[in-house]
Amino acid sequence: MKNFYIVLGVVAVAGAVVVGLALRGGTPVIEPVDLGEITDQELVDLAQGVVYGNPDAPITIMEFGDYQCPACGYFALSVKPFVDTDYIETGQAKLVFHDFPVDDLHPHAFLAARAVRCAGDQERYFEYHDEVFRTQIDWSPMESPAGHFKDLAKDIGLDAREFGRCLDSDMHADVVTANRRLGERLGVGGTPTIFVQYGQTLHSVGGFEFAHVQQAMEAVGSGN
Repeated sequence: MKNFYIVLGVVAVAGAVVVGLALRGGTPVIEPVDLGEITDQELVDLAQGVVYGNPDAPITIMEFGDYQCPACGYFALSVKPFVDTDYIETGQAKLVFHDFPVDDLHPHAFLAARAVRCAGDQERYFEYHDEVFRTQIDWSPMESPAGHFKDLAKDIGLDAREFGRCLDSDMHADVVTANRRLGERLGVGGTPTIFVQYGQTLHSVGGFEFAHVQQAMEAVGSGN
């Protein structure tokens, strides 16, 4: 009987450790993962951008962005609202956001991209996307912004437990990694990079002002 109680005690301690780990959550993946050998088509299929606007809009505005990049924050908060008004809301174009975390310069960019994807699981991608950019100056200098991202989820009314479970894991790490690799294959060298596409026409937009998007849209519309 003594041996039985010793074994029972060991099992109880082990169970407590497992429960404790579950309550604390896992370790969030904060950098790109190994995708192994992957074809161009497999990469495109995995690297799904997130659509803002009418999916059937005739023109696609592709953005490759980094959540820790100040210029990307400027585009999201100061340029994108004009793109929304003139092109997205009118049904002329849709915006497709692709993650391009420049993790060697921005150590929290990959985790931020995953956090926004986790919010997207609850159908709140772009609302959370805007909040991450709006609070960039707060979380960017942190040693670890995971707690901040979880607070943001609560602030906008997400299921905090579900969001935390997603963030404290490797969920979406493969998709964010694939987005980065897709951007590299398209020649993206910095962020934000914007492409305006109509049919087979593709215009790269330089600069970060609305006028640059206008020029590209006019060029596409005229068939140049």
